[in-house]
Amino acid sequence: MEPVNARSMLNAVAASATATAGAVPVERRRRLSQAALTVASQKVRRAYSPIVIAGVVRIADFVMLSTIGIGLYLGYVAPIAGFRWEYVAAILMMTLAAVVCFQAADIYDVQIFRGQLRQMTRMISSWAFVFLLFIGVSFFAKLGNEISRLWLSSFFFIGLATLISARLFLRTLVRYWARQGRLDRRTVVVGADENGEQLIEALKVQTDSDLDILGVFDDRNDGRSLDTCAGKSKLGKVDDIVEFARRTRIDLVLFALPISAETRILDMLKKLWVLPVDIRLSAHTNKLRFRPRSYSYLGKVPTLDVFEAPITDWDLVMKWMFDHFVGAIVLLLAAPVMALVALAVKLDSPGPVLFRQKRFGFNNERIDVFKFRSLYHDQADPLASKVVTKNDKRVTRVGRFIRKTSLDELPQLFNVVFKSNLSLVGPRPHAVQGKLQSQLFDEAVDGYFARHRVKPGITGWAQINGWRGEIDNEEKIQKRVEFDLYYIENWSVLFDLFILLKTPLALLTKNENAY
Repeated sequence: MEPVNARSMLNAVAASATATAGAVPVERRRRLSQAALTVASQKVRRAYSPIVIAGVVRIADFVMLSTIGIGLYLGYVAPIAGFRWEYVAAILMMTLAAVVCFQAADIYDVQIFRGQLRQMTRMISSWAFVFLLFIGVSFFAKLGNEISRLWLSSFFFIGLATLISARLFLRTLVRYWARQGRLDRRTVVVGADENGEQLIEALKVQTDSDLDILGVFDDRNDGRSLDTCAGKSKLGKVDDIVEFARRTRIDLVLFALPISAETRILDMLKKLWVLPVDIRLSAHTNKLRFRPRSYSYLGKVPTLDVFEAPITDWDLVMKWMFDHFVGAIVLLLAAPVMALVALAVKLDSPGPVLFRQKRFGFNNERIDVFKFRSLYHDQADPLASKVVTKNDKRVTRVGRFIRKTSLDELPQLFNVVFKSNLSLVGPRPHAVQGKLQSQLFDEAVDGYFARHRVKPGITGWAQINGWRGEIDNEEKIQKRVEFDLYYIENWSVLFDLFILLKTPLALLTKNENAY
């Protein structure tokens, strides 16, 4: 039988889940079981990305070894024989070769960092190989008389001592992070039956696994659903996972259901795809085997990727740097304008210059965002339960201007630079009581909460395309969600920069809905 293309099948399932997400009504706040509340109440620290840690170690190795080699050259060889760029180039090439050899020896892995003997032997062997290679190249190129033996031996032994010291420090640091749970992938399993037990047992036997299985969820309440699955408690139904993820950090949802249960899986994906987590199907019990490269592996357990959390690892680092560096520059440039707006607000009507409004943040977290006050102080609406409309009498004279030009949003730069609960670019953070007629936004629009899989922003793809301001019909909120989801799926630093640069023009030309 021809192997099945797993990726195309899963793409179809994912597309179906996305397109029909609204078929499942959103519940306001589900009551979790006591077992789930107990797990959710445990102190959880922010996770560190193993990919980023390994990348930082690579960079540190290169910088550290290059500094040692060049420092020894400038301190000993250059004063005697004069400075030559060829030496510096050779040092950089040796350092780069060392990093490549370390990578080939597979020592840039967080699990390897936790050990000692294994990484030390591989590292020493790789470092020695680089020098033997350099000596061999120098010999055949007849450059042996031009290479300082004292410099070369000093570089080898000092570099080796530094590498060993750095790895011992890194080992201590990684183990400390592991004890804090920062390196664990907090996982919930869907399927409290024999399949779930087999999956959890298969994951438990892997001593170097970074998975922390919190518990299992299952919709069934009959004899097929176990209260305890391989020592892990049943925490509730699949519907409860969304609320559970709002209360505690979840990194991975792992389905233990066979692929043949397509209808059940699709129904569950309709509920879970809005979460900022990885979702995978375990393939450990499937008789139908796909091509090997169709799988991703949790240790030795094959899985099929359905949804991936957006903007993770190095992408998250790049976005954080973009927000804080560019945000700080924009804040400095905007400071004179903000000072003038603050003065105008103060002189126009009594009350504070700034006010805080409750908005939805990342993963539905409630956050406070800063704005210049645009309403009369005694008619302030921090929950935005009543939408501001055209000619709204609650809006002050200055407020009308700064709302039209979005100058009232400038204090949110403080949220970006200092509080880090907003990005410069992202889906706009709607007020927690934002409504379309009598319905909350998440009740009115399919897949609304999928906007919250990333951090919200001051400006966004929807805003520069004219979908900002008052929401008085279904099309406006649907278009916002549509453009926000497009942004999430197609994010890049260049896309953020394009949106940011286009924002001033969009504020001047596409403000007909801003009151």
